[in-house]
Amino acid sequence: MDQQDFSASPARNSRNSERLLLLLFLFSLPFLNPWVRGDGVGYYAFARAPLIEHNLDFTKDYQYANESFRAPRLDENNQPRSAFRTPTGHLDNHFTVGPAILWMPFLLLAHVGVLLARALGSSVAADGFSAPYRIAMAFATAFYGFLGLLLSFRIARQYVQERWALLATLAIWWASSLPVYMYFNPSWSHAHSAFAVALFVWYWHETRTARSLAKWLILALIAGLMFNVYYANAMVLAVLAVEAFRQYRAAFRHHAAPAESSAIPRFPELLLRHFLFAATLLVSLLPTFISRYVVYGSPFESAYIPLREWLWSSPVFFSVLFSSNHGLFSWTPILLLALAGLFLFCRREPRVGVPLLAAFFAFYFFISCYPDWAGISSYGNRFFVSLTSVFVLGLAVFFDRAAQLFRSPRAARVAALALLATASLWNVGLMFQWGSHLIPARGPVSFSEILRNQFFVVPRHLAADFQRYFLKRKALMQQIEDRDNQQLKKNPPPP
Repeated sequence: MDQQDFSASPARNSRNSERLLLLLFLFSLPFLNPWVRGDGVGYYAFARAPLIEHNLDFTKDYQYANESFRAPRLDENNQPRSAFRTPTGHLDNHFTVGPAILWMPFLLLAHVGVLLARALGSSVAADGFSAPYRIAMAFATAFYGFLGLLLSFRIARQYVQERWALLATLAIWWASSLPVYMYFNPSWSHAHSAFAVALFVWYWHETRTARSLAKWLILALIAGLMFNVYYANAMVLAVLAVEAFRQYRAAFRHHAAPAESSAIPRFPELLLRHFLFAATLLVSLLPTFISRYVVYGSPFESAYIPLREWLWSSPVFFSVLFSSNHGLFSWTPILLLALAGLFLFCRREPRVGVPLLAAFFAFYFFISCYPDWAGISSYGNRFFVSLTSVFVLGLAVFFDRAAQLFRSPRAARVAALALLATASLWNVGLMFQWGSHLIPARGPVSFSEILRNQFFVVPRHLAADFQRYFLKRKALMQQIEDRDNQQLKKNPPPP
């Protein structure tokens, strides 16, 4: 394929692929699991407490939490332990406020509906914990995850045939860690993060050749949303760093390419736009600063592991990718093909590919230095769900390039569909093993045990547990929670 075939093209008039994606999303909604568990307790508390309690008192949220979250934070009288009180008297809650911001419109609608129902005689509790609130939260999470996939598809189809963009979107949707946090654990932040990063990448991509001051400010607001949702998303700003390097170099040398000379402003204009971007970004982070100040007494207190204790001198580069302890490629191997496609994309479209590859490596370095790089209780390396849009594009390019190795387009499509089916089925089986605790949710796993389970255990139990998931979900979730508690007692986490 030549350069002209590979370069960006206008969006197709046909919306068949987007309709198919929407239809698949609607059919996937029964998989929603409206529970608040683990880290999700902290994320959801930032929405529920202001909505119901009109403050940031998380006591009820922690009392309502699952046992493994609740036990270390509450005493035998079900009251918060003093060790979990901050200097301001609030309960420790280091989780971000971004998911709460995104949930709030849906929770407000649920709250109004519950209040109306109660006025008409219903007994449903208006406490933020009852089913209408949890269903609204779970639907919102899946909806944002779907929007992230849709934006990713729209980026990818500008560079490859639409069929490859569609297949790549479906593959990342069902063969990565995304479905766990889009459906099974919707109170966690990762599906929101996939959406926020996809929105940022899409808007950066659409405005990269001619970005007015107003568009710079919009981009800053989107970047602020990324940060508010997940701090590690700051690494995605590497796309702007690469872009700025090129622009400043051109401004200094005064010899921008003819096609770009009008798009690249002069040095003072660049400084002004980047300054206003940074200022707007800081303003957009007010929800984070205010919540940190209220809870901890300092707007800059993250309450995560201090930076001085990170692995700056000994990053775990190999383990993050290949460890049995939630390695990115060892758990979700489809992403290795996506990364290969991203390298191919860099060669063909360096103006777009190099910034995106820089974002991946910045994110990779950041996670490799993080002491809890494995994500503790994580399906795969959950942190990288943020980069869903980058992986969709990379995988689409991989499919597009691999198709040239086949003698006919039909053979290429059959091979891609076979890969999609195989990767998705494997991932579903592994998600089942992880979610039902056939393998440990924390720490290293045995790949030989995983392989044996995939062929001999999962086929026996998957259908029955799927039936329970849809018909007796509460009992199944309690069983999963009990198994998790048993594993924690056998292998307690380090202090």
